[in-house]
Amino acid sequence: MGPLATTKMSSKGQIVIPEDIRKRLGLKPGAQFVVVGQNDVVILKTISQPSMTEFDQLISEARKQAKKAGIKKSDITSAIQKVRRKK
Repeated sequence: MGPLATTKMSSKGQIVIPEDIRKRLGLKPGAQFVVVGQNDVVILKTISQPSMTEFDQLISEARKQAKKAGIKKSDITSAIQKVRRKK
């Protein structure tokens, strides 16, 4: 863990990530985060888009797991239609 820094939250709920931390982590404008909060702890975790290779691996693994679980393409189509009808 690197050096610590402090920051304040604005009246709009915005928090500035100190420049040295942004540079060290390579954070650019528009970076997206998952925010987790519990008790007095707030964690920001960057979200990055997977590369096409990583995406292909994720899809391949999802297909293997679906096959192992006995899920068919028609099951997925039915689930999507069911959710769309609820809206």
